[in-house]
Amino acid sequence: MATSRRSFTAEYRVEAAHRVIDSGRTITEVARDLGVGEQLLGRWVKDERIRQAAALAVQDVPDTPVTESERSELVRLRRKVQDQERKFEEQERDVAFLKKASAYFAAMQPK
Repeated sequence: MATSRRSFTAEYRVEAAHRVIDSGRTITEVARDLGVGEQLLGRWVKDERIRQAAALAVQDVPDTPVTESERSELVRLRRKVQDQERKFEEQERDVAFLKKASAYFAAMQPK
């Protein structure tokens, strides 16, 4: 008889990971206390540490105003993106036309 797999909510996984991170206890100890596998808890701890590092990286972004050189670079890059979008739209129209033309000529072929 097959056993069903347990599922854990995101909140439970984060709380379990913090039991390891905040307390300084080993993954083995906490996994035994919670009744989950060591590898599973280790993955939760790793994911939570990555999430915390990403959150810290976002907080480190300075709130300084944009300099004139950054502003001109931003304008240049926005123009470049606009040009690329325009070219892409032209290519899409060309492809649509070629599909219609190939369907037309395919229908005209003698059988």
